[in-house]
Amino acid sequence: MSLKALCSAVLVLFPAPLAAQVRGNPLEPPATSHYAALLASPGHIRGIHLTSWGAGSKKLRGQTIARIRGSVINAVAVAVKETDGKVYIPGVPLAHKYGTYTPAIPRPEEMLADFREAGIYTIARVVAFHDRLLPASRPDLAVKTPSGAPWRAGNGATWVDPYNREVRDYVVGVALRAAELGFDEIQFDYIRYPTEGDTSLCRYSRPHSPASAVANLADFLSYARKKLPKKVKLSAAIFGLTTSSKGDMGIGQSIHSLAESADYIYPMMYPSHYNPGEYRIRNPDAEPFKVIDRGLRDARERLGFDFDKVRPYLQDFSLRHDYGPAEVRAQLIAARRNYVGSWILWNPSNRYTWSALTPLVYRAFVDPGYEHGDPAEEKRRAR
Repeated sequence: MSLKALCSAVLVLFPAPLAAQVRGNPLEPPATSHYAALLASPGHIRGIHLTSWGAGSKKLRGQTIARIRGSVINAVAVAVKETDGKVYIPGVPLAHKYGTYTPAIPRPEEMLADFREAGIYTIARVVAFHDRLLPASRPDLAVKTPSGAPWRAGNGATWVDPYNREVRDYVVGVALRAAELGFDEIQFDYIRYPTEGDTSLCRYSRPHSPASAVANLADFLSYARKKLPKKVKLSAAIFGLTTSSKGDMGIGQSIHSLAESADYIYPMMYPSHYNPGEYRIRNPDAEPFKVIDRGLRDARERLGFDFDKVRPYLQDFSLRHDYGPAEVRAQLIAARRNYVGSWILWNPSNRYTWSALTPLVYRAFVDPGYEHGDPAEEKRRAR
């Protein structure tokens, strides 16, 4: 089939609202010397996020690896510390001390060996400062109210103080253990300050301002980099709108600062999480191509050479709009049109749209030059 015929097939097979979003040739990004080279460079990761229980279960893990073998996926991001504060891998002294360890991944060495045998690049996702458990044992480490009590979000959740050195050591201790076990990359999530609730009541252990917040998060990443083995990559998952925001969004996340401090940044660009009217799109959830295209275009214009560190989280779940193969493909096409070859799909139940991720479909709709190579070689290049 000719390239022109393939392009026509894309527009025919997409539902009308999605087809209207893809203008020009959806398979070939505009030619630009520097950015075009990003797509040709080796080491792209195409990942899925896995819950601790899904990755830690031998049976469920085996089922996932079997699915991965027939797909373009070559990486997994595994939750090893979550927003509830639970630490899912054993061997973190402070987690055992404070009772935050939960044995969702009781045999992490076995889990990583299975992924390694399949040639899969492994990312340990570590939630940093959103924590419901640690403040119960150590209320002195919490973000506080003016009265000195732990501050609570609208849903009752607590946070630990990003400025506190003991908090820093606790979080990095989880990351260090994951690195010792053999994860290829450590990814910090919720590396930010609280947003949900009356944040004017938040009190920290140091004077807090937009400038100090940005500097402190960059310093946290620098500290983690010094503690972690040099061979382990370091990354941060950040708000999707940081690709377009000129400030810190009130949470300390400056895309420039974080990109300078990490090997990779992962903006969480789920269309369902953009407010109606954002980017002048009436219903962003229903127009995934437009959302990803605009967000990555802004990131490309703002980051310059650091744009090669961008690896977006993309949506593979339904909230208000049903997501299926067409919606997943629309996001992947938008990413490639913006010279992004690495991404991670998110589904909170580990239920991915595998029909959109086969080598044949990926070649036809996203990357005509994709070759389903040896997984071990792909992992080597990803490092």
